[in-house]
Amino acid sequence: MENVEKAQSGSLTGPVFVVGMWRSGTSLLYALLNKHPRIRLMYEGELPLLWPIFLAPGGKSNWLDKWDSWNQAIERHQIDVHRIPPQMADLETAFLTVCTEYARQKGATLWGCKSPNYYDRMSKLARKFPAAKFIVIWRDPADVCRSVVRASKNSPWFARKGMGRRALLGFIELKRELECLHQEHIPVHQLHYKELTGDTGQAMKKICEFLAIPYDDGMTSLDGADRSAIYADEHHSLVKSEQVVLNAEGSGEVLTAEFKSKIERYKCLWKKRYGATWPIFSASKNELVEPSFWEQQRDRAVYRLLRLFDGAVPVLYCFVPLRVWKGYRVFKRRVQLSFP
Repeated sequence: MENVEKAQSGSLTGPVFVVGMWRSGTSLLYALLNKHPRIRLMYEGELPLLWPIFLAPGGKSNWLDKWDSWNQAIERHQIDVHRIPPQMADLETAFLTVCTEYARQKGATLWGCKSPNYYDRMSKLARKFPAAKFIVIWRDPADVCRSVVRASKNSPWFARKGMGRRALLGFIELKRELECLHQEHIPVHQLHYKELTGDTGQAMKKICEFLAIPYDDGMTSLDGADRSAIYADEHHSLVKSEQVVLNAEGSGEVLTAEFKSKIERYKCLWKKRYGATWPIFSASKNELVEPSFWEQQRDRAVYRLLRLFDGAVPVLYCFVPLRVWKGYRVFKRRVQLSFP
């Protein structure tokens, strides 16, 4: 922790965490932010998800190999591993060392990481990094779920059972985490996906004010943006284009009538509970029914089981021998290549 505080008080400042529900515009925001000469965020580095690495036998000495084998973070960001100590005492020092080295390699001074998978652990990140700032982007839950369904056509990860429920119920988890940050007076900036795509310049100006850095005109366009760390999946095609486009994913309805109705019921509930304090949507005028107590309990139970499984996977990975994991990844790639 001492090393973390030293880096935060030096010429490099951070971390900045960009968070939002899946398919809510975090990748677009990441690409635009990194066009600023002072900013260099990692793209879904997600080392904090692998915190048990530093508890596992030998984990402190092979953490770089373990991390890169998990999501190719080192390879995707082209980190010079010769400048990274092979052994680290804890997660905080390891995460800071790699993120700041990535920023230095790009000549930037503001470091951090973007990932939707931080949505239910922002308060934990704030405790580990007391100087952290958070940028949270919201999008209408129905649009998020539609985008998840479209992404599932070519992505095994989004094609997993229960992804729609994960996304919908994840909104309330993200809201609770946000409230925790507010209670602890952690700096947070919120914006809506429509703000980012509708008036990109104004949205980026507000973010620069929040980060206390000068605004850069280049942040309004994807032209020339460095997207080399973004996965080469088809659902990232928009962020790899040259223009910021609003609602370019398609206009056809992909949600079932049943699930669409569920979304509207939850939107009605949340609108009644939070009103204008939660900038994600306008409740449907045609839907005045809230989810019943039993519907909420069933959804919550299913969501908890799904997230329990999600959380168990990286924990198990941290204790599995690396050679076993690499064999699994070879098998997984073969399965993905056969995915339609």
